[in-house]
Amino acid sequence: QVQLVESGGGLVQPGGSLRLSCAASGSISSINVMGWYRQVPGKQREYVATITPGGSTNYADSVKGRFTISRDNAKNTVYLHMNSLKPEDTAVFYCHASVRLSWQTYYVNYWGQGTQVTVSS
Repeated sequence: QVQLVESGGGLVQPGGSLRLSCAASGSISSINVMGWYRQVPGKQREYVATITPGGSTNYADSVKGRFTISRDNAKNTVYLHMNSLKPEDTAVFYCHASVRLSWQTYYVNYWGQGTQVTVSS
């Protein structure tokens, strides 16, 4: 059906930057909201940022001014540019997309497999 494939995670020093990418593939008719969430062991998955097809964005207070979400609708891809990274940003980051398949009239939520981001010196 739909696959969301994330890339770009890794190890970075405090104050550094990373860019995450997430590409959606499959029998996609359209994609509504796309976004990023993160999770650390023992805690619930938390909201990071979302973006609409028209480019309207929202951010968690903890990342405002440091993270920027963007998307390329032609490529069905969403990005997360992360600057001024802090050790508390360490988590598994998950991509999310609300997708309508070619034979459907409704949207279904899909998740990527997650990519690890570690901020440490």
